[in-house]
Amino acid sequence: MHLLIMGPPGAGKGTQAGRIGEHYKIPAISTGDMFRAMRDSDTPLARQVQDIMASGAYVPDDVTNQVVADRLVADDCAGGFLLDGYPRTLDQVAFLDGVLKEADCELDAVVSLAVDPDELVARLTRRSATDGRADDSPEAIRTRQQVYVDQTAPLLEVYRQRGLLVEVDGLGEVDEVTRRLFSALDRHAGSTPATSAS
Repeated sequence: MHLLIMGPPGAGKGTQAGRIGEHYKIPAISTGDMFRAMRDSDTPLARQVQDIMASGAYVPDDVTNQVVADRLVADDCAGGFLLDGYPRTLDQVAFLDGVLKEADCELDAVVSLAVDPDELVARLTRRSATDGRADDSPEAIRTRQQVYVDQTAPLLEVYRQRGLLVEVDGLGEVDEVTRRLFSALDRHAGSTPATSAS
């Protein structure tokens, strides 16, 4: 399985990505994980990322693209992968298309955790109060949600047109959302996890 997962901040994307990875026996890879893993590497690209991170600067797209390309040819990705947090722009979609074409593989599905904005704001507001995060105001939360919608909507439309988009209700108990995800992915693939091929 070659998968992407997308979802707004607070939708539980990271939790579900880990569960999908375990279920389908593929690595769940986030850009953050990739950058952190490069701290212990000693390649020209790793040293470049280390220097950027040490300076506190934002890792530019061309470097992020190369990090992703290098990660996807690692041995543990031979049977598939789940990318979390990439691509974020249409240019990155095009770059990923090229990487996959070169590897002679295609995406099987793009999972989108769909949530009702009001419900998500209410949930995150309750969580911030419990965690004592006074800066996480409803207004700030809504701003982050809108940024996600603005930046991600074009990507979702591209994958919808390709017949790859699998939208799943992301609200509810964690286990309930996980069951929805597995069911939706199995329906989309037309096979059971045990027989899903890369």
